[in-house]
Amino acid sequence: MQKCPGATGAGKGYSSISRRGLLQGLGAATAVSACAARPAMAEQYEGPEVLQEATQSPPQTAGVLSSSSLIDEALARLDDICRDIKERSGIPGLAVSVGREGETVFAEGYGLRRIGAAEQVNADTVFQIASCSKSLGATVVASQVEAGLVAWDTPIKTLLPWFELADPWVTEHVSLGDLYSHRSGLPDHGGDDLEDLGYDRRTILERLRLLPLHAFRAHYAYTNFGLTAAAEAVAKAAGQDWADLCAAELYRPLGMDRTSSRYADYRARDNRADGHVPVEGGYQPRYQRQPDAQSPAGGVSSSVHDMARWMALILQGGDFEGQPFIATDALLPAASAQVITAPSFAMDARSSTYGYGFGVGTEPSGRLSLSHSGAFALGVGSNYLMLPSLGLGITVLTNASPSGAGEAISTSFMDLVQYGTITRDWFLAYQPLMAPIVAPVGELVGKTRPAGAQPPKASSSYTGRYANSYFGEAQVVERAGGLFLVLGPDSQESLLEPWDGDSFIYRPRGENAPEGSVSRVAFDAMANGKSEAITIEFLNGNGLGRFTR
Repeated sequence: MQKCPGATGAGKGYSSISRRGLLQGLGAATAVSACAARPAMAEQYEGPEVLQEATQSPPQTAGVLSSSSLIDEALARLDDICRDIKERSGIPGLAVSVGREGETVFAEGYGLRRIGAAEQVNADTVFQIASCSKSLGATVVASQVEAGLVAWDTPIKTLLPWFELADPWVTEHVSLGDLYSHRSGLPDHGGDDLEDLGYDRRTILERLRLLPLHAFRAHYAYTNFGLTAAAEAVAKAAGQDWADLCAAELYRPLGMDRTSSRYADYRARDNRADGHVPVEGGYQPRYQRQPDAQSPAGGVSSSVHDMARWMALILQGGDFEGQPFIATDALLPAASAQVITAPSFAMDARSSTYGYGFGVGTEPSGRLSLSHSGAFALGVGSNYLMLPSLGLGITVLTNASPSGAGEAISTSFMDLVQYGTITRDWFLAYQPLMAPIVAPVGELVGKTRPAGAQPPKASSSYTGRYANSYFGEAQVVERAGGLFLVLGPDSQESLLEPWDGDSFIYRPRGENAPEGSVSRVAFDAMANGKSEAITIEFLNGNGLGRFTR
């Protein structure tokens, strides 16, 4: 084959050229001019049909093209998708918005704000958004990075001198970015168990030092209170309460008038969706999640109208309504892959990555996506999905425990946008992934008391106070009706039901213990007729569930 002058031989690559020079040299004109004057070459080889201009670098090029008409058609079908998923899932209510090139082009509500009441959901109904809060909070942190108050690599210890982790070296080096990307080494959901017991934010953050650590910056584990510690440090640097900082730096300037990082504001809204949990035959509003302790990680409430305004900011790289709002170089790290969250499980599987409070993925089309889901087992399911290359984003907020409904709507919509068809039944695909979030926990779930179980000893063998440095004190008290376990600063009281000899069960309730959960409580090491210690299975996930008299 005839070569063009100056062309490199096969296998030499571009090792002698800088990456910037390579990308600048990949324009269409360069590619054509190199050999265009050779008619003999043209007779031998007719180049491929050019489907898109070479105006962007290869990492920005999608493998599947979209078009304005595909987006228009997807928008036209979105209402039907929402109604179909709502009916199939049975959830009480949901709201959906779509942002396109800085404009809100779809905003609708469906169903009821609360079962048993007549009020309908609309685009201004306020929902709790659970873990989607992390992305909004990361946007606030980016504003403080631009202001020069902090950097993503600022060690948290320089801002919160009292903050500690189990390893002194990690304590000195763990940064805001480490905590926002869940790579600090803290265990999965570390601190959530303390929140369930009623401890406040400061107490929980102080007790994170007692948790065992995984490898620093080499292990991903989703940790609400690690991220909350980082946000608390940023608020300290700004001299404001976190909720006030969010309102001042993001919500008010963007006109997000129905958005707040305080639970009290959510409860004060007239147009508010209440959370629902699945029960036999449907959903009921049995519980209410109060997430102020982890507000930066899960405490935001918002409407889909407001979320569309925030998406417009992100999709335009920090600009809003044609004006600079947050510098791109401060915001981009948050929306860039910082840690692998799920390595490839097969040779043909894409891995998943996470930025600073943003899920960062690659669509089958080759397009980069930004996304996050939020879930409260006590009655919230939320999701957003953005494709920056198309300037397009969708938010789905629901008032029911996670079932995959939100994810199914957003993914089906983006399928239509990219391929012109829905590639699979996404509701069926997401359902089993969400099921563990609302499933009862405990080794004795579904089991009956063993035949021939031994009776417990006298109540006096078990009653008393038991100490634990992480969880605080546990009390076992005798009341009319039996023995009770008392835990936490709010003295949460649960009946201890005999199981077998010195083992009892209690039935925890809370965000991390959905209805039907069962925990073994084992008394051991009797001395002078009294138990010296108890181990509470539900609290023993990190090996810290043993309490000593």
